[in-house]
Amino acid sequence: MNPVFIYVYIVVWIFISLITYIAYLIDKERAKKGQWRIKEKHLLLLSVFMGSIGGLMGLYVVRHKTKHWYFIVINWLSFFLHLYLIYFIYSQVVVTN
Repeated sequence: MNPVFIYVYIVVWIFISLITYIAYLIDKERAKKGQWRIKEKHLLLLSVFMGSIGGLMGLYVVRHKTKHWYFIVINWLSFFLHLYLIYFIYSQVVVTN
């Protein structure tokens, strides 16, 4: 396996996490103003599909959705899943080289 896959995975993870963080930020601002909100399932899906860093930043920096236990659990599980996937890709690169 080519080592470029690790770098691509990390760049995509950071990029989607940035999008996820912005989604949490927008939802928090809309909640303050009483406007239309982003659905919880969409925020969670963004977190699961490579946006876990942004989801965690949304929880702890923006302080959004901190009272919902499932946001905390899903964001942390997703974060550790992606760490494991990076480790797995790295181990495949080391084995093949």
